[in-house]
Amino acid sequence: MEKVLINQGLVNVEEVIPGIKVELKYSTTDNFFGQDVYGDLTNAYLQPEVAELLKKAQEMLQAENPDFTFLVYDGVRPSSVQQILWDNLDKPDSVKPLYVADPKKGSLHNFGVAVDLTIFDTKADSTLDMGTGYDYFGYPAYPDREAQMLAEGKITKAQVANREILRKVMTANGFSGIGSEWWHFNAFSRKEAGEKFEMIK
Repeated sequence: MEKVLINQGLVNVEEVIPGIKVELKYSTTDNFFGQDVYGDLTNAYLQPEVAELLKKAQEMLQAENPDFTFLVYDGVRPSSVQQILWDNLDKPDSVKPLYVADPKKGSLHNFGVAVDLTIFDTKADSTLDMGTGYDYFGYPAYPDREAQMLAEGKITKAQVANREILRKVMTANGFSGIGSEWWHFNAFSRKEAGEKFEMIK
């Protein structure tokens, strides 16, 4: 699969960004499907200009805290894998798009312009506490619901502060977050991605 991604012009983020960590959750069984759907793909790939933006965000993060580095959970997701996720999601088709993009339309991951990530503290040898794990479906993971979740005691101020560190360095370098996942950032809109790039098969 890696040759296919390289042939489509994508770059391995670990080759572009010194010190970044990668743990592709879909190459493990530690994801909401409990299945390894990436097989031998263990490196994170993105469009070259997206990787450059991520590199700038990483540099900003480390300038503010040299012990911190990004830990990438997902980069490009070939549309063939998107189909597997869609087919295996045990939800009615009407609510599936809340969790997984319809493969017919594609997600920004399928264009190599979206990244899922968190912050890893190299001194503590652990990720920062963001209040929920990756791929957690529920309001505690929603940036849009943080005030409500704080008020209800579902997340803490310290957890929100950690998310703010991530959001700040990502948005300052051209990424935008989404309302339902603290870990997901897009470098382009769906329209821009469709105009600039081909969907990755």
